[in-house]
Amino acid sequence: MQPNLSLGRHYLRYSGATVLIMAAGFISFPALTRMLDNTQYGILGYYDTWLMLAIAVVKLGGQHAILRLYPFGGDEGRLRHFATNLVFVPMAVSLGLWSVLALVAMGVIGFGGVQVSPVFWGALMLMPLLVFISHVEMTLRVSERSGLLNVSRVSWRWIELVLILSFVYWVQRSATAVYAGKIAAALLLAGGYAWWVFRNLSFSRKSLDLSAYRASLAYSLPLVVNEMVGMLLVSIDRIMLKHMLGDYAAVGVYTIGCALAMQVSVIMSDPLWGAFNPVANRVHGTSGAQEVRALKLRVLQPVTYVSIGVGAAIWAVGADVLEVLTGPSKSASGPVFMWLGALFALLPMLDVSGYGLLLKKRTMTVMLLTLAAAAANIGLNLLWIPVHGVMGSVYATVASYLMLALSRCAFCPRDLLQFPAGRELLLALGAAAMFIASMGLVGPLDGAAPLLRVVVGGVLWLLLYLVPVFALDRKLRETVFRLKTTGVA
Repeated sequence: MQPNLSLGRHYLRYSGATVLIMAAGFISFPALTRMLDNTQYGILGYYDTWLMLAIAVVKLGGQHAILRLYPFGGDEGRLRHFATNLVFVPMAVSLGLWSVLALVAMGVIGFGGVQVSPVFWGALMLMPLLVFISHVEMTLRVSERSGLLNVSRVSWRWIELVLILSFVYWVQRSATAVYAGKIAAALLLAGGYAWWVFRNLSFSRKSLDLSAYRASLAYSLPLVVNEMVGMLLVSIDRIMLKHMLGDYAAVGVYTIGCALAMQVSVIMSDPLWGAFNPVANRVHGTSGAQEVRALKLRVLQPVTYVSIGVGAAIWAVGADVLEVLTGPSKSASGPVFMWLGALFALLPMLDVSGYGLLLKKRTMTVMLLTLAAAAANIGLNLLWIPVHGVMGSVYATVASYLMLALSRCAFCPRDLLQFPAGRELLLALGAAAMFIASMGLVGPLDGAAPLLRVVVGGVLWLLLYLVPVFALDRKLRETVFRLKTTGVA
């Protein structure tokens, strides 16, 4: 394990990597939305959904066990025992499950005469690579090797970008070409990670302890269901839109707006949880609940301002941003991004506040809450898609995600629950309301070019949100300056 670094130092590494990954996304997103029509984008989103669900099953929650059961401060023997039983054994089991799944799929398709898209075979080939990558990345994350992990993530994303755009532009403008690029990039990363595993993790038959693996399953299996239900919560809308409206183009309208919103989620959540999760686990294990709440309060200070500020900006000009990136032909996806982007910007604030069930290993409660939210999402989709079409799925997603976030706060152990400080929350909400109201007063811009509205919105956001927040909160200024120098412990 690497020497313990501060939370701020890890956060800066994850943030820097996420910015570079986002930069790749802001190249690939407009390029692919212009080269692929709504139908091809819909096919891509549809099979991505099934791929994520299958991966959740095949992993059997191994990544969750790695994160929670890592032997912090362990000697060589404990680390070898961990690698053998919580890294190598789960990898072997996942490979076996994927082999069975692949044989069943080939049998059904071959003997049943079922016609499938070539994208299906691409997803099947990609699955074991992503499972292996997931296990290795979680090992790097929990051992706080944030430098190596983030260099690998950034390199993978940019190589993937080059390969996908090359295949789509030079070979075929289709979802199949996108998957070809993904597979090629994943093969390169998996090869690099295999070399790191060979050099740094030790498998020992003497350390083989199947009872330890079974014990890890007791922790992780409820999270497998939770992960699958979480995937459904994220993606069931695309499946239901396809089967209720019978049109891949409708799925494409939703997928384009949701894809840009997920980029917001990546830049808001990935660096935060990549830094916060292992540190919170370590602090809880060594110092107790009171120190975790103190850690959460420090983290929530900047998170509150960023979540509310970004959410307000997306609500005001999100639809215009999407049209600038994708062109007028994809403008129908603007409202999708406006709603979902604002939602994903606000969720980190609620998620940090209510984080605690996993620290107490209450995985069954987490699973049940996620299951309830997914059931609500499905029910609301059934009600609202026939009435509102694509936007019915958007409203269902917003309602179910908020239900999940608030229920986690409600069920969080009291000694771990920590909301943002009242003054910071009121200041952020007041500045956001002032900014949104100012955008509503700029009436002459309603018919203006989207780029002009984005520029004006950006200027007003700086003047009416960012400046007041920095001017009125001295602690925020001190936190930002401290992050620039030493990081937050």
